[in-house]
Amino acid sequence: MPKSELVSTLKRAAVAIFDKGGIIRKMENLGTRDMPYKTSVHGVVYRQASYFLMEFNAPPSSLEDLSEEYGRDVDIIRQRIYKMKEEPQQECTLHEELQPAPYRKDVQDLIAEARKLDKPKFKYNSGLDYYPFQK
Repeated sequence: MPKSELVSTLKRAAVAIFDKGGIIRKMENLGTRDMPYKTSVHGVVYRQASYFLMEFNAPPSSLEDLSEEYGRDVDIIRQRIYKMKEEPQQECTLHEELQPAPYRKDVQDLIAEARKLDKPKFKYNSGLDYYPFQK
């Protein structure tokens, strides 16, 4: 697709978000590359596509309308809308970070998890004076 058509397609997609009350936070071009498999949309077979990511905020009620509008656009081959997970806030203090590694809470949690995965060992007080299996 020529650059001018690509720009007009992106403008249409952005205007659709703005019309539904959304705000575009970030737009990222992932480049033009071969598709993993050929795709037939609107009666045309595509083997190569330009990939873009748009990060936006919009009301949840408008997402279905956006998906429908993008599905009707002949220049958009595949569209996906995902809900982003909010990253949990991590509280960190300098005092915790300056402690030696064995005394930190996160390291102690990792050690406890590793101990759960330990295999049970042979107990030599089983009444036998030898180990009955090959060593």
